[in-house]
Amino acid sequence: MLRTKKTILSDDHAVALADLFRLLGDPSRLRIVVSCLRTPLAVTDIADKLGLSVSLVSHHLRLLKGARLVRADRQGKQVFYGADDAHVRRMVEDMVEHIGEH
Repeated sequence: MLRTKKTILSDDHAVALADLFRLLGDPSRLRIVVSCLRTPLAVTDIADKLGLSVSLVSHHLRLLKGARLVRADRQGKQVFYGADDAHVRRMVEDMVEHIGEH
């Protein structure tokens, strides 16, 4: 249960949170985040999976990484993208579950 003190947002926190939700408000960006929640994927794999261009996926990943929604892990010449942390994973999974309820 959340404490009352935690539920009151400062102006700065409210703006930052609204910016995150605005970023996730784009369907392509949201699909990109969901696609790599459980298993980190390379840009080309995300693009193929979602039917998007590599350049568009790269652009969205740059924005998502800047907002700390995804992280990049280099393995050799490839970079794999996954959820930045458990908070992001839980938030998105909870919202996906929420919209699936009647």
